[in-house]
Amino acid sequence: MRVNVISDVHGNAEDLARAGDGADALICLGDLVLFLDYHDHSRGIFPELFGIENADLIVELRTARRFDEARQLARRLWAELDMDRETAIEAAVRRQYAALFAAFPTPTYATYGNVDIPGLWHEYAAPGTTVLDGQRIELGGRVFGFVGGGLRTPMRTPYEISDEEYAAKVEALGEVDVLCSHIPPEVPDLTYDTVARRFERGSRALLDAIHRTRPRYALFGHVHQPLTRRMRIGRTECVNVGHFASTGRPWALEW
Repeated sequence: MRVNVISDVHGNAEDLARAGDGADALICLGDLVLFLDYHDHSRGIFPELFGIENADLIVELRTARRFDEARQLARRLWAELDMDRETAIEAAVRRQYAALFAAFPTPTYATYGNVDIPGLWHEYAAPGTTVLDGQRIELGGRVFGFVGGGLRTPMRTPYEISDEEYAAKVEALGEVDVLCSHIPPEVPDLTYDTVARRFERGSRALLDAIHRTRPRYALFGHVHQPLTRRMRIGRTECVNVGHFASTGRPWALEW
């Protein structure tokens, strides 16, 4: 049995169409949407609406952790736009989702990332794509549990939830062989992004579940350039399976 696993697709529909090659199934751990590419500021919803110069500026402010100034800039740009913010974002996200969901192979098992909009997924998911969040499935005799979304941050991305709500989803999984989430467990080496030069939010609930239930694997993405891509916590192999947008390569789990 082989399962290919990816995360942080961020608009890369071309490679997504080949992500399931050679595997019995594809698992996607979210962040399909590309709002702003921090490497190529011409790509994504933000520069489409506001231009590359403003994209350059907001990346500079966020990288410097000047989040209040970044929010002020964003508010000004949205106020100057000749359409409603929600309408503009939803239209752009729908265009991306149409291409991305069409690229998913069959079968695909997917959960949400922090930049995704869960309410739209079921409109685009074909019969061969199963969306899971706080739920589990069995593949080849192994139990896979899925926890989508991220925790609340100053970035205020679309699918951020409270620590309590997130922990309840983790608890609902019970014991699994493979723990699949968008964000990593709360371990400094796994949450630090070496290019953004900051710690992303990891989950204490995931870390507690790893210690308590000892899954064989904990798979996640979210941190694009992690200090450590792979480490062991007890018997659990923790693996960052992203950043698919830049690598275009899935991580393979075989047994």
